[in-house]
Amino acid sequence: MDLVTALARARSPEQPGPDTPAGRAVRAWPGPPRPVPEPGPGELDLGRLLRLSLTAVDGAGRLRPAPSAGALHPVDTQLVVGTDCSLPPGRYGYDPLAHRVHRLGPGSDDASPGVTAELSVTPRRTVSHYGHRASPLILLDTGHAAAALVLAGQALGVPKAVLRLDGLTEDPVAAVHFGPPQAHPAERPGRAAASERAGRMADRPTAHELLTRRSAPPPLRGTPPRDVVRALLATAVAASAGELSWCVAIGEPQPQLAELAPDGTLRRLAAGEAGPTLAVWAAGQAWIAQAGAVLLGYGCPTDAEAPQIRRAHLRAGFAVHLAHVAAVRQGLAARPVGSWQQADLGAALGAAPGKDWIVHGLALGTTHPEERTP
Repeated sequence: MDLVTALARARSPEQPGPDTPAGRAVRAWPGPPRPVPEPGPGELDLGRLLRLSLTAVDGAGRLRPAPSAGALHPVDTQLVVGTDCSLPPGRYGYDPLAHRVHRLGPGSDDASPGVTAELSVTPRRTVSHYGHRASPLILLDTGHAAAALVLAGQALGVPKAVLRLDGLTEDPVAAVHFGPPQAHPAERPGRAAASERAGRMADRPTAHELLTRRSAPPPLRGTPPRDVVRALLATAVAASAGELSWCVAIGEPQPQLAELAPDGTLRRLAAGEAGPTLAVWAAGQAWIAQAGAVLLGYGCPTDAEAPQIRRAHLRAGFAVHLAHVAAVRQGLAARPVGSWQQADLGAALGAAPGKDWIVHGLALGTTHPEERTP
């Protein structure tokens, strides 16, 4: 089934069939597994980069730094390694359960220094539970994985990642490149330089934050402060690179839909309680009706072609992941919401139908339900 047809079916009220076997949790890479070596001087620490982004922390592979619909993790990773990396140059398949790599062959002669993580998918894992609703969820998961890699690079202080989320290819769906570490230029002494460097460090997520992030279990109650909501909206808008529009459904005491105004303030789109409608649209998840707020990315019209569909969903997953981590750093409980049916937000607000579908969401609350320790 082509992607355009698959998305239209996923957005329909049709219910998925019974579960089917998910198959292997990791692609069966050929060749013996190899550990990721420790880096030498001037080399990219690939082992830590992967541990902070994709590596599972339990044998079943359920608990990983990047969230996934149903914890099914359809994203597979190939590493194209150049010079100045802790692995020798070549192409490798990565096993996130064992934290091992399998050498697949030599790399290309024009491979850039550092590493490129190419993200492909095994649809069967997600289809096993979500059936015909799997296609958009798989793309959202890939966007989350790309964001997890980017945040890991930030935590390690490696040069800015180069993203490929253009949606032009099916395999790989996306890619993230990291160059080798660079020595920081000498800073002139003084309070201003020290303060600037401290500020840069404070903006980075810590390794602990990345390893312990989890999707909070519902219910997520309590309306977050408006300044925090505004900052999270700004994060999502910037991360989606113009592919989507964003708004937030705010609960008590003044229920409304709001968006970012050009001056950076919150501007009301519509008054009233959106939670019950969102709960119906989000595969009938009733707890969303009581969420303190729900961040919503929308767009991807009915007539979108496959590259635009891939691009919009990749960017949506990427943006929600960054907003999720930012929300947790602000002390909020947060949970991505990826499955949306008949969620034509534009039509609900009086615009032309089929233009502004909800693509992804992030439920927020100020209360933290008790979590079970894995």
